[in-house]
Amino acid sequence: MLKSLKLLADPTRLRILHLLESEALSVADLQELLGMGQSRISTALSQLKAEGLVRDERSGKNNIYCSSMPREVARLAASAATEVAEIGADETALRHLVRKRRDRARIYFDELAGRFGRDYVPGRSWRGLAEALLKVMGRGVVADLGAGEGTLSQLLAQRAERVIAIDLSPKMVEFGTSLARENGLDNLEYRLGDLEAPPLDNDSVDLAVLSQALHHAANPRRAVAAAFAALKPGGRVVVLDLLQHHFEQARELYADTWLGFGEGELASMLEDAGFNSIETAVVDREPEPPHFQTLLAVADKPA
Repeated sequence: MLKSLKLLADPTRLRILHLLESEALSVADLQELLGMGQSRISTALSQLKAEGLVRDERSGKNNIYCSSMPREVARLAASAATEVAEIGADETALRHLVRKRRDRARIYFDELAGRFGRDYVPGRSWRGLAEALLKVMGRGVVADLGAGEGTLSQLLAQRAERVIAIDLSPKMVEFGTSLARENGLDNLEYRLGDLEAPPLDNDSVDLAVLSQALHHAANPRRAVAAAFAALKPGGRVVVLDLLQHHFEQARELYADTWLGFGEGELASMLEDAGFNSIETAVVDREPEPPHFQTLLAVADKPA
């Protein structure tokens, strides 16, 4: 505790912790937000990591940092932050950064609306979808989170009692709604919303699906926690995503925020959110470079 208090006494480290409590950020992000050099930020992060106040996860060439402060330290940090004059400006800059990330993803998917099935999407394979569908046959109310134009939603709607497809792109929602109407899928509803705060009541769905969506989330752990909250006790989550890779061009080509996830990393997210009976498997590998692999995870919310 004494070492933690000593670290909190430095305004730079305190500003970094305050930002990381809200969002997972890279060194480059922190440079942009704080207007400081890489060496200064890296030194501060190294000190904070050594005392267990932050943790990092590898995403391609970048390390992404987030807060891991114990609750009592986090309370002290929040109180101390009110005395740092730059905190207000930091919060404004962070909101702008998050908005830029979401706008970039929204623009990309707006441009794709209506072209799915004709354009290549990394990790989206019928083999992978089939593996997921085998796990969820006969479910009641389903939430397809980050649904895109809703190819999977339409398949699920043929078996489920009701499907709620949620996407951040207004054009995707408009296109999917039109397609559902054309196909007579009265039990399929599209809603505009964010993965990390989906427009769903707590304990309202039997199944939550994240199909090639989680690597677009600004904060994947928050998205997984939101899925947990939306599920009824005994409900199930199915995640189809890319296995961790190093194809950096995916950030520009496909608006990816994260370069996939490791099996252990995804299992950890699910466990931390409260899920149990967690299963993971690599269910497909694309034959063409960069050989994207599809990761499947299934877990249950305790009854």
